[in-house]
Amino acid sequence: MPTQTPGFPLVFAKRILLFSLVAVGMGQTVLFAILAPLGREIGLSVIQIGAIISASSVTVFLCMPIWGRASDRWGRKRIILVGLFGYSLGTVVFAAVFKSAMIGLFPPMLAFVALVVSRMAHASVMSATMPAASAYMADITDIATRTKGMGAVGAANNLGAILGPALGGGLAIFTLLTPLWFSAGITLVTAVIVLIYLPDVPRQVFTRKQAKMKRTDPRIMPFMIVGVLMFMGFAIVQQTMAFRFQDVLSLTAVQTARTFGLGMMLSAAASLFSQAVLVQHLDIRPFNLLRIAMPLLILAFIIMATAESRILLLVAMTLLGLGMGLAGPGFMAGASLAVGPEEQGAVAGVAGSCGPLGFTIGPILGTILYSIQPEYPYIFTLMVYLPLLVFVLWHKDKI
Repeated sequence: MPTQTPGFPLVFAKRILLFSLVAVGMGQTVLFAILAPLGREIGLSVIQIGAIISASSVTVFLCMPIWGRASDRWGRKRIILVGLFGYSLGTVVFAAVFKSAMIGLFPPMLAFVALVVSRMAHASVMSATMPAASAYMADITDIATRTKGMGAVGAANNLGAILGPALGGGLAIFTLLTPLWFSAGITLVTAVIVLIYLPDVPRQVFTRKQAKMKRTDPRIMPFMIVGVLMFMGFAIVQQTMAFRFQDVLSLTAVQTARTFGLGMMLSAAASLFSQAVLVQHLDIRPFNLLRIAMPLLILAFIIMATAESRILLLVAMTLLGLGMGLAGPGFMAGASLAVGPEEQGAVAGVAGSCGPLGFTIGPILGTILYSIQPEYPYIFTLMVYLPLLVFVLWHKDKI
């Protein structure tokens, strides 16, 4: 049963929680929309740009389970606030390093090192938001509504992902860094709103000390396997598709930010449709969501490897969003339902770290493959997802 106390405004709490996730999703996709052209503007290589994301992701991977357990001890709201304020400050520092490189204060190699260090520091704090928010949603939903609750979390994040590229493409006409400054301000305002208005979830008290949850826990292991491989493939695609748009269509840096931003908007809109409409209105078990998602994702990778037109590349991005929109709630809800109420923060941190692990491996692997042959990242991802499809089809889930 969801945690409740008399008068506890669950509907109000959900709205504020989801609003904060919209801001986080917007900030993340603003960065992905402009990072590739920004990196090239200051003389970074494709592999160096990928390495910035990988360094950030491995930091999130290591820190997210810690923040998830911390939310069990210190409260969800407090950890959400750590993530939001940290995200805003870290974005300012990261943008300032880029600005220094653009005006010639940092040569490319020094800029690369500074960007990696600042992004890792940024990631260590911003990684607090998602596990605490997911655990908050688990606290205020029950078994019957858990998948829909996680779908709402994903939908809010994807609404932000729709707004982010629009923001990035629109503000990039001023400078490529303007979207980052703006997103830092939006996140700061969101943090203040959460501080004032988000009700804290009454915490349950457990007399027995819980063992540290492992990623190899047999209850959640199938979801960990799917999650890491799924997000690795997604990271390969997300990190290299800006280069793909720019090189196939012969675009300038600003044109790339706008066109890839449009692709990310379409992808996020499709994902939002999956999570806000399909997941919310269809009673589908978590692993069945994964079984539906995998063929859509495989088709998207085939198109990405072969497409040479703007329309087909945008279609592929849309299919990618549709598939990930189904897979995300299935993955998170399945892991949440596999454990008890006293472990929701821990499982949110562990399951949530699958994405960062995938984003640790994916960007650097994707950019290396892209530098060898532009089609290789999508062919490789296709080869990963085919056995993954077989795994989810044959696995006998108990949830």
